[in-house]
Amino acid sequence: MRPFEYASPNSKEQVAALLGTSWEQGAILAGGTDLLALMKDDVVTPRRLVNVKGIDTLRGTSYQPGNGLRIGALTTIAELADSKDLAQYPMLFEAVTEAASPQIRNLATIGGNMCQRPRCWYFRSGMGLMPMTKDGKSLVVAGDNRYAAILGTQTGAYFVSPSTIAPALIAYGAKVRIYSAKASGSGVRELPLGRFFITPKSAKEREHDLKPDEMVIELIVPPPPQNLKTGYFEVRQKAAFDWPLAMAAVALQMDGNTVKSARVVMGHVAPVPWVSDEAAATLVGKTITPDTAMAAANAAVTKAKPLSMNKYKITLAKAAVKRAVLKAGGAA
Repeated sequence: MRPFEYASPNSKEQVAALLGTSWEQGAILAGGTDLLALMKDDVVTPRRLVNVKGIDTLRGTSYQPGNGLRIGALTTIAELADSKDLAQYPMLFEAVTEAASPQIRNLATIGGNMCQRPRCWYFRSGMGLMPMTKDGKSLVVAGDNRYAAILGTQTGAYFVSPSTIAPALIAYGAKVRIYSAKASGSGVRELPLGRFFITPKSAKEREHDLKPDEMVIELIVPPPPQNLKTGYFEVRQKAAFDWPLAMAAVALQMDGNTVKSARVVMGHVAPVPWVSDEAAATLVGKTITPDTAMAAANAAVTKAKPLSMNKYKITLAKAAVKRAVLKAGGAA
């Protein structure tokens, strides 16, 4: 590991000042479960680590019926799983308890989970996210692409978004709050969590809408509407902890037995958590049956473009969507 400076500020204002204006100047240290591994592999080389663990205002959860759920960025995955505030969000509870291993959940923070870097082995080998080419040819297209994306690859980015919690949060309509000392007013900007994840188009871009001097401070999940039914399903190679090959989070607002509105979010199939408007459209106005769930599953992958070794992901993504829809509809 390369030498680095270490700072331990007491406020978010100090954090922003210590981070600097480039990714090489500084990096936030929270749980460290991803950052330290990247530094040991020489994938990222920040000159300063900014330890934020002492900022207590970034910890904890709270729920208010009118405002929803607030989750501080420093809340660990284990703390979130144990929080009584998740009682209104069963799909989020399932996603959190399924994430990582118990050892990791005790250290990893929800903010870090949102900001974790791709698990793509080309990236982890130090080749960056873009353009991943050699002699003008894509290393992913021509190489081992078993776990690469099947959706949203138009820019040439083939990694998959690694968070298994983000799709559930997006299905609930969560927002992320970001702090920067240079921002006007309170210094806080808020955006839908789905827009926080982006597909880089060049080597200068990262996979999050986050500047080098900004930090995620909290997540806000709106109160679930009445008659909201949810379903979550992962497809893994083994039942014990493993990275999913495909997953789906589904939220259905029901009017009796009929779907009034729907949101279908897939994970591990695209560089971002993939919101399928096509799948959602097939469900609106329908009752949930195996046939309507299958129609949604087929619609979810209409834009899929598999590579030479990952066509199987289409089948798995369809299975995840179908089972999540059936689970949400109470038909499974």
